[in-house]
Amino acid sequence: MSSDELNALGQPVGRPVAGAFPRPRPPHVTLPGRYGRLEPLRAHHAPALFAAYAEDAEGRGWTYLPIAPWADLSAAEAWCRNGQASADPLFYAVCTPEGTALGVCSLLRIAPEVGSIEVGYIHFAPALQRTALATEAMALLMTHVFDTLGYRRCEWKCHALNAASRRAAERLGFTYEGTFRQASVVKGRNRDTAWFSILDSEWPRMKTAFTQWLEPENFDAAGRQLRPLGAFATAC
Repeated sequence: MSSDELNALGQPVGRPVAGAFPRPRPPHVTLPGRYGRLEPLRAHHAPALFAAYAEDAEGRGWTYLPIAPWADLSAAEAWCRNGQASADPLFYAVCTPEGTALGVCSLLRIAPEVGSIEVGYIHFAPALQRTALATEAMALLMTHVFDTLGYRRCEWKCHALNAASRRAAERLGFTYEGTFRQASVVKGRNRDTAWFSILDSEWPRMKTAFTQWLEPENFDAAGRQLRPLGAFATAC
């Protein structure tokens, strides 16, 4: 342990933190990518989202969300209008290059005073899942968080029983930090919450991995990856 990590009493203390705080709050702006873009969620995204989520006939994508499936288009429009008005969570529609919304995601638990933020409320329709755009959407959010806004920490939290979300967090480079037991009640049931994070010091390696994975040369004619993201992360 270096001397600057001990106080005058010889006790270990945290490293000094450089930079100006509070960090900026994230502006609600479009984040463009190669395979699509993130647009600030608006009511006009509701019809496309409603149609895209309808492809999930069993409703598996809704299981771990705090809301029930939309009963009809008017319910989708009402939810999008409420999301449009929200500053935390700050909702985005994940859109194709043509502007068709296929999912939503958000920045939430925004803490500019310490430079911490969470990516969450991720709900991707079947047509978006396992696509380059799905991964790019997360890379766009994290690039915005670390490179544009200068945050120190990006969090990912999910229901501890949501195996798919846990796998996604680890694939995207998040580190598991532990589980908060009986953290909340969702839909009348207990929720233990698994916590993950990426730190600003870890981001450059993952950013390089995302950049390499997203290159067109990494996909075949059907859009299937040739090498997994983890292969690039390991090589960085």
